[in-house]
Amino acid sequence: MRSNRAKVRAVSVAATLPMLAGALALGIPAAHAADHPLRDLLAGTRPAWAAAKADKGATSDGARVSARVYLAGKDAAGLAAYAKAVSDPDSASYGTYLTAKQAQARFGATKAQVAAVKSWLTAAGLKVTGVTRHYVSVSGDVAAAEKAFGTQLHNFAKGSKTYRAPASAASVPQSLADAVLTVTGLDNAPHMATHDDQLPPPDTVFRNAGPFSSYYGSKTASTLPSAYGKKIPYAVKGYTGKQLRAAYGAGKRTGKGVRVAITDAYASPTIAYDAGIYAKRNGDAAWKTGQLHQSLPATYTNTEDCGASGWYGEETLDVEAVHAVAPAADVTYVGAASCTDGDLLDALGKVVDHHLADIVSNSWGEVEAAQTPDLAAAYDQVFQLGAVEGIGFYFSSGDDGDEVAGSGTKQVDSPANSAWVTAVGGTSLAVGKKDSYLWETGWGTDKAVLSADGKSWTDFPGAFTSGAGGGTSRTVAEPDYQRGVVPDALAEADSANGNRVVPDIAAIADPNTGFLVGQTQSSPDGKKQAYSEYRIGGTSLAAPAIAAIQALAQEARGKAIGFANPAIYAKYGSKVYHDVTDNPTGKGLAVARVDFVNGYDATGGLATSVRSLGKDSSLSAVKGYDDVTGVGTPASGYVESYRRR
Repeated sequence: MRSNRAKVRAVSVAATLPMLAGALALGIPAAHAADHPLRDLLAGTRPAWAAAKADKGATSDGARVSARVYLAGKDAAGLAAYAKAVSDPDSASYGTYLTAKQAQARFGATKAQVAAVKSWLTAAGLKVTGVTRHYVSVSGDVAAAEKAFGTQLHNFAKGSKTYRAPASAASVPQSLADAVLTVTGLDNAPHMATHDDQLPPPDTVFRNAGPFSSYYGSKTASTLPSAYGKKIPYAVKGYTGKQLRAAYGAGKRTGKGVRVAITDAYASPTIAYDAGIYAKRNGDAAWKTGQLHQSLPATYTNTEDCGASGWYGEETLDVEAVHAVAPAADVTYVGAASCTDGDLLDALGKVVDHHLADIVSNSWGEVEAAQTPDLAAAYDQVFQLGAVEGIGFYFSSGDDGDEVAGSGTKQVDSPANSAWVTAVGGTSLAVGKKDSYLWETGWGTDKAVLSADGKSWTDFPGAFTSGAGGGTSRTVAEPDYQRGVVPDALAEADSANGNRVVPDIAAIADPNTGFLVGQTQSSPDGKKQAYSEYRIGGTSLAAPAIAAIQALAQEARGKAIGFANPAIYAKYGSKVYHDVTDNPTGKGLAVARVDFVNGYDATGGLATSVRSLGKDSSLSAVKGYDDVTGVGTPASGYVESYRRR
């Protein structure tokens, strides 16, 4: 199985830092310290790895720095409060959204604030390279950056490499404390290329070998060893939109009149062709002229470091999944110039600034330890601006379970950890004959291979391979909407005061019960390109699936849903959710898979394995809320529960 969840390359990598409950949670700089007279500290701007024992000395004064000074706007606290009010079904302000222009006028930075920030930066010797509604970008030498931000930049050892970072928290003049949200870019770990590149061709073709089931259990692996005391079915070829719509109670809703945006990095050069062919071959409604849009940057960067061509499949999955479930929804793909936080923030900001959609699907992220508080504040500001405009953001929760296997530390992913987004977990989905919903488990896979003599599964059930991300944040306080629903044992895992728990809701993610996609890919020798179809999964599938279901729900409501978490949690415990557990049948569950060893044909041989379901690292899907599937998955009645009565 190839990797099916794109990772965002963090601009700054640091150990997780505690989130301040007051100022920083709202994106407001902490109060100034006594040893920084007439200056206000920007909390979180010194990475935890920039410790005294790792200090290798001062960075050369002439070294170059590129940074962004994010603008706080004229009412940061008011922005957070209004975003909360318009998203709460119990609030008198529920659904009283602002236009993008109104939001900017009420909460955006004033011309005077921008002018003051520019004047301060240029007076320090930095060059202003760009101004947006969200930030002022600057470049210059280290000496100028140190003067501007009141800190010394040193070189620090981080593992086997050395990176630049502030030796103490950056600060701003006290007169600008209300104007500046934070600054990013003062550290340069990991190093990212800045030259412009052309997008590479698609990745080498990937295919599933088969045999397949057409629906869950339709084809039994009768010649293979049993698992859990019975013969098991072959993995499905890949569910289609018809099957997913039936499983999640779409009814007759199509998403008509609803705008959905998708953000990823880069852009597939064949997306329009692929999406059109896929819809025709798999029974989805044909795309109408002007139904699929793209908003792309003028140039792309970091294509090698980010693995640009790998993002093509991500975009393809997202676009085809949204259309399969909500075939009448208008879809806009917003491509970022690279996989860095700054460029992805630009893509999200573009959606908000121009209100390109009411629902935004995002199938990317990174471990929480890689997101510093300065970046978290910048992301949250965009999400809050979206909320006041009636825009909801949906983020995949991750594909590595509790992240211990990959990072060595139990943690959640970001930006899914933000209290201002809907984190989407994952399941293994069984759709039966005539598109009937059978059951779901929390997505978590153990893999064991067929023994040499073909009579048993080696070391059954085998090792953990992948699973839905989830758990308790170490940096984000528990939001009000989770109180009374999320068990204390989860919320208080790291703090007696309670922290954010991920995910909020879930949908199909297991690639062993996954979705069929179609994409133009390169031949193994790289000389030809052709359209082909394959099964895929990951919470990269769950996020667009939920975004599409929300489009159906918004159609039912007749008005934007906006930031949906308060409404999602308000429905907890009702019949509109499938309450997903790891063992829905009371017996162990598994499927058989036969894969091409080389990923595309039988010339390299075949590999046969058994994939056990409901085995997500240390995470468990249990009755009620859990940290694999949240409140559950949409059931019949969920979409119509949003109808205004």
